[in-house]
Amino acid sequence: MINLKDLTINELEDFFQQQGEKKFRAKQVFSWIYRGARSFEEMTDLSKGLRQALSQRAELDSLRILRVQKSGKDGTRKYLLGLADGNTIESVFMKYKYGNSICVSSQAGCRMGCRFCASGMDGLKRNLTPGEIADQILTIERDTGETINHVVVMGTGEPFDNYDNLLKFIRNIHEKEGLNISLRNITVSTCGLVPKIREFAEDMKQVNLAVSLHSADDGTRQSMMPINKSYPVDQLLAACRRYTEETGRRITFEYALVKGKNDTKEQIDLLAGKLKGMLCHVNLIPLNEVRESGLYGSNRKQALEIAAYLEARGIPATVRRELGADIDAACGQLRLGELEKF
Repeated sequence: MINLKDLTINELEDFFQQQGEKKFRAKQVFSWIYRGARSFEEMTDLSKGLRQALSQRAELDSLRILRVQKSGKDGTRKYLLGLADGNTIESVFMKYKYGNSICVSSQAGCRMGCRFCASGMDGLKRNLTPGEIADQILTIERDTGETINHVVVMGTGEPFDNYDNLLKFIRNIHEKEGLNISLRNITVSTCGLVPKIREFAEDMKQVNLAVSLHSADDGTRQSMMPINKSYPVDQLLAACRRYTEETGRRITFEYALVKGKNDTKEQIDLLAGKLKGMLCHVNLIPLNEVRESGLYGSNRKQALEIAAYLEARGIPATVRRELGADIDAACGQLRLGELEKF
């Protein structure tokens, strides 16, 4: 049984031709999938015979909502979603003045081991399929009754560690017959897999790229992010510069402020020096608490002072608006849920 949610329109065309059907059926079914259909019976412009045949040869696996937590502060919703194999993931729905945004997961767990992040504390279980990534949007749109028009791939997992499925997901939600989401309304975050940054510059020139930097000093960054052993700061920043030159698009550096570690004047001066002249923006994040990490965040007042200091040095910077912190839905707080609790 093949899950049709994992296929592109071209792959669906091949599938239908192999079944002796016309190619145009692919766009019909693809459109139904992204209108939220959960069974072939809902696809009323297909003949009854075709719907029965599809139910015997294919499936439309859907995520199950296991828990929804709603922030009492800002309306953010965190979803614990069940996969068909019993694994669980988390997604976050956020409301902004410019529209609704969703933070989706790309893996069940993560193997990057960033010290300040809850998502990887239990390791990597597996990659998500393109359909499982997209179904987070479809499931939450159905539950909220609202349209989502901005997508950030910043949930559980390292997106570039699941690169091929990530690209297929992006292409599917961008399709006119899909969700028709503009590529410029999609942001992908990476901890810094340099070879994939180079590929992404070629494959997805219009999609926004965010890089989790968190320090411009190798020793400090490596103590928080093991990936720095493979791709040190200068190598990472060189790839980022090439990305901005090849795409003409500004890159965002995420910088979680850890009290007494990467928020000192020396650290911020080094950051400003390393980023000088680059088409970039620094997104400062007062570290959200993850109890097991032993790390503590700088306060918001200090974050605002650092942002002003960077601006004075010619580096555009802002302090991220804190959404969903009261339900552990903020940056770095997502993790695999425990299914046995439900």
